[in-house]
Amino acid sequence: MKASDLRVGNIVIMDGALYRCAEAVHKTPGNLRAFIQAKLVRLKDGTQKEIRFASSDEIEKAMLETHDMQFLYKDQETLHFMNIENYEQYSMTAEQLGPAAHYLVPETNVQMTFYEEKPIGINLPPAMEFEVVEAEPSLRTATATSSYKNAKISTGHAIKVPQFIEVGDRIRVNPNTDQYLERGKGK
Repeated sequence: MKASDLRVGNIVIMDGALYRCAEAVHKTPGNLRAFIQAKLVRLKDGTQKEIRFASSDEIEKAMLETHDMQFLYKDQETLHFMNIENYEQYSMTAEQLGPAAHYLVPETNVQMTFYEEKPIGINLPPAMEFEVVEAEPSLRTATATSSYKNAKISTGHAIKVPQFIEVGDRIRVNPNTDQYLERGKGK
């Protein structure tokens, strides 16, 4: 693909390694030629790299497959998944999954991304519901819109929630951004 088609989230191959595009800005400085300033993150170890491409440069885009998977369980630092279609099982470490590992509970359905038949990551839904198991005490003087407090959800991950959220509440969270969305159904 052309460098001008590079978008955030694209997976590209450079120097034999897979990189995810974290940022891509098209710039045209004065009377000079246009270029793409890109920030790429190596999937293998998270190393960031800033690269400048000419708009006409060719970049190799990785051909990826996705499969519907179900999270089964975690032992030590390894998370185990099952393909819903053919019941094959795959494993990934928490390090490979990154922040997504904080939101997995058994029987969660996810989409797993594969490159050359090897799992490289998962895509979580834009909203997931969890129970609050720990929360800081509310501040009486705080208004609902301006202040947040720390709370721990049932997976053990801490996020910021509004002051009115208490232990036992169910909340909806965007796992891709670590953001509280709304109070869930029931207590």
